[in-house]
Amino acid sequence: MVEEYDLIAIEDLVLAFMNRNRHLALSSLDTGFGVFRQMLEYKAESAGISVIAVKPAKTSQACSECGSIVPKDLSVRVHKCPHCGLVLDRDVNAARNILTLALQTPLGRSGQPVTWAAAPGVG
Repeated sequence: MVEEYDLIAIEDLVLAFMNRNRHLALSSLDTGFGVFRQMLEYKAESAGISVIAVKPAKTSQACSECGSIVPKDLSVRVHKCPHCGLVLDRDVNAARNILTLALQTPLGRSGQPVTWAAAPGVG
């Protein structure tokens, strides 16, 4: 990742909360989020790459196209915006929002327009 990108944006996840939530605990413990983040930040710093952690609030609920809040349960895997018609995988939508938030931070590239690569549609 540090060889391919000049900025890495991640959610600033509170792992203690995730481990107390019975739906998220197994996933957060199995993947070792904390260890992954430490390794990512270490490698990025060595390569001179910024890692920006953003608040995760509403990253999967907000539409990455129009900004409208589209409430959905964790079981809903597709983001469908009733306002602008955007249909995307929930995680792709959240990733776009995370990048946008990271670019708005002082460490990001404030004011730089965000463009998206074509994402596969969800039917």
